Amino acid sequence: MINKILIANRGEIAVRILRTCKRLNIASVAVYSEADRHSLHAQLADSAVCIGAPSARESYLNQDKMIEAALNSGCSAIHPGYGFLSENAEFARRVISAGLIFIGPPPDVIALMGDKLSAKELSISAGVQVIPGHMETVANEELAFTIAETIGYPLLFKAAAGGGGKGMRIVWQAGEVETAFGACRQEARKAFGDGRIFIERFIEKPRHIEVQILADAQGNVIHLGERECSIQRRHQKIIEESPSPALSPESRSAMCQAACNLARKAGYINVGTVEFIYDTYGSFYFLEMNTRLQVEHPVTEVLTALDMVELQIRIASGESLPLKQQDVQIKGWAMEARICAEDQQRNFLPATGMITRYAEPRGPNIRVDSGIQIGSRIGIHYDSLLAKVISHGTTREEARLSLIEALNGYHIEGVLSTIDFAASVLCQPAFDRADFSTNFLEEHFEGARPKTPPDAEHLSLTAIASALIYHIRNIAVRESARPAGRYLGLARPEHASARYKVRAEDDYFDVRLWGALTDSFWKFQVNGRNYDVETPPFELYRRRLKLKINGQIHRFRIAVESPYLRVAFSGITRLFDVMTPREYFLMHYMPRRNTKIPQNTLACPMPGMVVNILVSRGDRVFLGQNLIILESMKMESGVPSPMDGVVSDICVTAGQAVEVGDVLIKFTT
Repeated sequence: MINKILIANRGEIAVRILRTCKRLNIASVAVYSEADRHSLHAQLADSAVCIGAPSARESYLNQDKMIEAALNSGCSAIHPGYGFLSENAEFARRVISAGLIFIGPPPDVIALMGDKLSAKELSISAGVQVIPGHMETVANEELAFTIAETIGYPLLFKAAAGGGGKGMRIVWQAGEVETAFGACRQEARKAFGDGRIFIERFIEKPRHIEVQILADAQGNVIHLGERECSIQRRHQKIIEESPSPALSPESRSAMCQAACNLARKAGYINVGTVEFIYDTYGSFYFLEMNTRLQVEHPVTEVLTALDMVELQIRIASGESLPLKQQDVQIKGWAMEARICAEDQQRNFLPATGMITRYAEPRGPNIRVDSGIQIGSRIGIHYDSLLAKVISHGTTREEARLSLIEALNGYHIEGVLSTIDFAASVLCQPAFDRADFSTNFLEEHFEGARPKTPPDAEHLSLTAIASALIYHIRNIAVRESARPAGRYLGLARPEHASARYKVRAEDDYFDVRLWGALTDSFWKFQVNGRNYDVETPPFELYRRRLKLKINGQIHRFRIAVESPYLRVAFSGITRLFDVMTPREYFLMHYMPRRNTKIPQNTLACPMPGMVVNILVSRGDRVFLGQNLIILESMKMESGVPSPMDGVVSDICVTAGQAVEVGDVLIKFTT
C-alpha cells in the first residue's frame, strides 16, 4: 500500500481524498496557493506546501512545483483529484518518470481518451455506437460550412481536446457557421492549448448518462452502474442521480457492458467514467471518457457502499479489484446537488467573499462533501464549486424529498450560493416525473426563476414561517426588558391571537394564529386551511427555523431585511411583507416610488479580472453590445452595454482586478 500521498488539488475534492487517507492511515501532503493559505484542505492534511501565487497557472497547474513538492515531502504517490492536472497525460508521465506513482490511468490511455477523435475511433473499434459526424478535424470556416451542409443542421462544433463544456457551439443554421466556428476554436485554444475542431450531428433533447467503471492492472474490468446527469447549465452538471429513471433493465445492461468493452479495448486501469448520449428513441451513443474521479462519484459510493478513492489507491498500488461484477450490490436511489458560489439572481455570475456563517445539513441518509468552513475566502481564481449534498433513499421520491429537506437546512452566509436554485430544480413537477433532458433548464426556467408558479402548499408554509417570526418579534419588543423574552418558549405566558395579511410578490395570504410563547404549540389558519405548528425552543434572532407542521418537520432560512422577511424554503426565496389588517388597508393609499434610475455608466456585475476591452473612447455603442470581457472562476463573460450611447471614458485597463459595482465605462448620449 502507498504510504504517503501528495494531493495535487484543492477545495472539496482535496478534503474528500484526505478523508480516505486518514481512514487508511496514509500520510497526506496538501498543496496550496497563496490565496488558499488558510483553506480547509491545507489545515486538515498532515502537512502542507505552498506552491505559488493565486493564479492556477502559477500554482495548481504548475507541474514542476507539484512534483518537487511531492519529492521533497517524501511522498510515494500523487493523487490529482479532478480538474487541473488530473487528465494531463504529460503530467502523469512526468510523475512516473520522477519515480512516483500516479493515482490514475496510464499516461498513454489518458492521451488516447482525452482526444475526442481518437476516443471515437476506439469506440467504433470496440463496437460502441458514436454520434454521426465528421471524423477528422476541420481546418477552416469554408471546410466547416461544406461539412455542415453534408451532415445537416442542427450540428455541434466540438474541441478535439475539450471537456467540461468548453469549446462547444450548437449551430442551427448556415448563417451561424462562421461565427460559431471562430468562437469555438478561440475558446478551445485558450482552454486546452489546442484549437482543433470537429463536427458531429447535434441530437436534440438527449439525456446524458454515464457509467462508472473500475479496472485493474490484471485485466479485470467491472462497472458500478450508471448515473443520470442530464440536469445541466452551460454543459455543467447541477443535479445527478442513480440509477437513471430513463433506462430499462435491458438498456442499462447494454450501456454498462459497452462501457466495460470500451475500457478493455483502451487498456484502461483505475477508476474511470464512460459518458453516453441517450436519445428519445432509446439509442445511446458514446460521448467521451473521463479518465479520473468524477465530481459526482459520491452518488455511486452511497449506493454501493464502496470508497472510490480507496479503490483508486489500491489499484494504483498494483492490487487486484477486491470484487467481481456479481459482487456489486446497488441499493436504493441516490441524488446529488452541486452547490456553487454564484449569484443565481444575476444570471449565475460568480460570487466571492468570506463565509461568515456556515451550517451543514445532517441526517442518516445525507452526506455533504465540502471544502469550506466559517472564515473560508472564496476568490476569483478557481472553480465556483463549494460543496455537494448527497441523499440516499429506498426510492427515487424518498431520495428527492430528503435532498430538498437537506438543502432547506443548508446555511451559508457571506457568499451567495445556488442552494435555493438546486432545491427549485428538485421541486419542479417535470423533475418529479423524471421527464427531462439536457434542455430541462431552458424549458422550465428563465434564468434562476421557474416558469411554473411555486407549489401552493409550499408558499403557505413559508407564509406561516414569516407570520410566526413577525408575531414573536413584536412580542419580544414589548418584553425586551426581560432577557427571557429573547427566547421563544421561555418567556412568561402570553396567550396570543392575531390576524395578518402576508404578501409575497403577487401572492397574498390571510393568516390567523392562536398560541402562547410558553406552549410551543400553535394553531394557524392560512387562507381558510388549518395547520398545527410546533416550535422547538430557539433563539428568536437565529437565521434558521425548524417547525413541525401537521406532524412533518420543515426547515426554513430567515433573513430580516427590514421591514421585510426573506424566507427560503424548498426552492422558494421571497421577500414577505407581514401586515396587520389596518396596515394592509393603508398600503393601498401609499404612493408608489419610481425606482427607475437613469444609467450613464457600465458597472461591474461581478468580481474578476479585465481580460479585454472591446471598445475605445468615442465609439458609439448599442444596448446589449459586449464592451468588456471579464474572467472570474475560470469563466470568461462579456459585459454588455446598458444603453445606446457614446463611450466618453474607459475607467479600467486589461489585467486590472475589479469588484462588483466598480465603474468600468462612462457614456454620453
